[in-house]
Amino acid sequence: MTMTALLEEVSRLHHVHPPATPAQIDAFEQRMGWRLDADMRAFYLHCDGAELFGQWSPEYGRVIDPAFRFFPLAMIRRARVVMFKDDSDRAGPASWYAACEVRDSNYILVDVSEQHDGRYPIIDGYREAFPDPYYCRRIADSFGEFLAGPLTSNEQWFWLREEE
Repeated sequence: MTMTALLEEVSRLHHVHPPATPAQIDAFEQRMGWRLDADMRAFYLHCDGAELFGQWSPEYGRVIDPAFRFFPLAMIRRARVVMFKDDSDRAGPASWYAACEVRDSNYILVDVSEQHDGRYPIIDGYREAFPDPYYCRRIADSFGEFLAGPLTSNEQWFWLREEE
């Protein structure tokens, strides 16, 4: 599925935030010191964050219990800061950024230390074992590849399926 088709599906079935502006993306990239790859740029120009599944609550003014909460640009932080409130190397790699929260306070991470075909790999931010690479392993080669998973997962953590 193309990134355009994925984004249309997200908007059609889920809860999206208004898009980020090019100026917001530029400010984010300056603040972080790395550039969004093509998939992430398309996502944030389409919506500055989204909740997949869950229910909109007028009482709380937000989506309750989403299976996947893709952060707006302003909430993306180093994974070690999000998980340990520690921005030192002893708390995990500086190149792993939390971009999405999944149920049970685990995270989906973007590894900005490397790119393949111009895209950053996606890592399972398994909180209980962070930052052990045995448990926090690559689960998608790109943001777009990862985004396709929740859309067909029926709210499940599709990357945990037993390997055949």
